[in-house]
Amino acid sequence: MTSFKRARSEEQRAKRRRTILDTAAAMLTEMPVAQLSLNELSRRVCLAKSNVLRYFESREEILLELLDTATRQWLTDLDAALTTPADAALPDRLDALTTTTASSLAARPTLCDLLGNQAAVLEHNVSPQIAADYKRATLAHIATLAGVARRCVPELGGADSTNFAGATVVLAGALWAHSRPSKAMLAAYAANPDLAALRLDFTATLTEALGVFLAGLLARRPR
Repeated sequence: MTSFKRARSEEQRAKRRRTILDTAAAMLTEMPVAQLSLNELSRRVCLAKSNVLRYFESREEILLELLDTATRQWLTDLDAALTTPADAALPDRLDALTTTTASSLAARPTLCDLLGNQAAVLEHNVSPQIAADYKRATLAHIATLAGVARRCVPELGGADSTNFAGATVVLAGALWAHSRPSKAMLAAYAANPDLAALRLDFTATLTEALGVFLAGLLARRPR
């Protein structure tokens, strides 16, 4: 552990915050969110835990920042990946939106793990200001995802594209948690074939759920 030297400028503070965030991000490639501890993070950045807390008020604030960054990158990539022509048949555009959204999330396990822990863990142990800042960022992400969905399926309109975006985030987090069973559950599934239907495949289940949700939104729109 190195001796702490207070950052003397905003540039130095930003650099130290970036180091902490980058280290935490690297840790999440090795372990799930639940196993990332402030003690281990402090050890890896060579600072005492109390010194790490000079830059972030809690472990949860660090993880919320990582979730914000990962979401922004995902939305950029998703927008680029949706290339179905606007004049394609509606079923083809719906299929492109659901399958591309689900597969792009499945390719980002860290993002999905963070989403799965967001409401139950990450939004706790933070100050009202941090909570408000994060929720404002979330609203911006929802608006971006709604715009991506509306570009692909203009029939959705503004309110329904926002509904789709919100449902995507909630479903992704919930399904990720349920599609990662414990060792005991895996053993139970292996020993009891009648329980096999309870083991969810993340990509397939999310694709189907989004498809059903979209169909419902479109079906209730005035003809």
